[in-house]
Amino acid sequence: MDEFKEKLIERPEYTQKLEAWLGQNDLVKIITGVRRCGKSKLFALFQKLLIEQKYVLENQIININLEDVIQTQSIGLEYNKQLLLTDYNKLLNFIVEKLDTKKMNFVFIDEIQLLENWQIAANTLRLNKNVDLYLTGSNAYMFSGDLSNSFGGRYVEIKMQPFSFKEYYEATKEDTLSSHDLFEVYEKYIKKSGFPQIIKFKNNDNLIYEYLINTVYLNTVQKDIIKRYNVSNSNRLDSIIRYIFDNIGNETSLRNIVNGLKTSGITISIPTLDSYIKALIDSYLIYKCDRYDIKGKNYLNPNSKYYIVDIGLRTAILGINDRDRGHILENIVYLELLRRGFRVSVGKVHSKVIKNNGKSERKTIEIDFVARKANITEYYQVALNVTDPDVLNRELKPLEEIKDNYSKYLLTMDSGDGDINGIKRLNVFQWLLDK
Repeated sequence: MDEFKEKLIERPEYTQKLEAWLGQNDLVKIITGVRRCGKSKLFALFQKLLIEQKYVLENQIININLEDVIQTQSIGLEYNKQLLLTDYNKLLNFIVEKLDTKKMNFVFIDEIQLLENWQIAANTLRLNKNVDLYLTGSNAYMFSGDLSNSFGGRYVEIKMQPFSFKEYYEATKEDTLSSHDLFEVYEKYIKKSGFPQIIKFKNNDNLIYEYLINTVYLNTVQKDIIKRYNVSNSNRLDSIIRYIFDNIGNETSLRNIVNGLKTSGITISIPTLDSYIKALIDSYLIYKCDRYDIKGKNYLNPNSKYYIVDIGLRTAILGINDRDRGHILENIVYLELLRRGFRVSVGKVHSKVIKNNGKSERKTIEIDFVARKANITEYYQVALNVTDPDVLNRELKPLEEIKDNYSKYLLTMDSGDGDINGIKRLNVFQWLLDK
């Protein structure tokens, strides 16, 4: 009945991307992202759009969730020792029996990576001319095979995240002060999280905390990392995650992380740490941001920065310390640049020999982010405030050192905007709202 139907929060950024691919049924549409970021709800939103816009009738939609035990058992799927559902032929038979051979059928399969040999099942459906196929996956190991070979390059990936600042702002308008003060919204965003489910909990911090820890964090770690990669020491993994969460935005190397963990009594080899970090990246919990030489146009090893998929999740695990606030803002800007389709790197401008008290030392001049897509390049510095002239000059200096003519931005929480020697100074909240 309608009173039991869940109210869906619109996510036009993603539904519009899916709608843009309508009619391209020879392409598999794959939605990827961390668990609980809203992939299943996106399917529901898109199916609602298809019916309301009269693209299809309801009986032309086939919806399967491979995390739904009741549904998978009714299909006849069972788990093997690797915790993958077996016998993709049973899934195919289930779907084929429901197809309308005279009309286009829209087939949606949630968490496709849980199916053994899922590529075979997906490719079989893709080759059916009256099937338009949509998949979700919560772990990048689903791409461990060569999808270009599996699908002959006939697929598109839509990368999904929890609510952006803009989405959170829109979703919480009814629950905030009438002014909807941007700093107030930002404080709630970094404390309460952008995972869509928490909107229902209003201001119940206990429910939000329990959801983030028990449903999002532990679920992801248990299902996508510990079980999938046979991790024997979950406490060591938890220490690694906490260390990375605590050091977002800090340039580091694997060796530095090993040494940092050792001071806390955690011993781990570099190869093991590397495999754990790759698993965390595959689960979309963290992102790795490599260094890029702006002058040499090449990536640099070994140091990188790491960012987390959602600051509220970090807050639930670590809390907030004032020293973190600059890196928290930097993390949010990084995620927003990814949302806007950029490939993002830490930018090395050049190294400079500086004399200090009679001693010469080499200092690397870097900017926070180089953002690139197609033939567009943009440079970003991120700072909390630059009302102090010395701080302003320090933040502008790296951008001024770049000699090309690409756009340069300084994003801060200060009100107002302007132009300083060709560098655009913008209020970060307005930038996040895409204004």
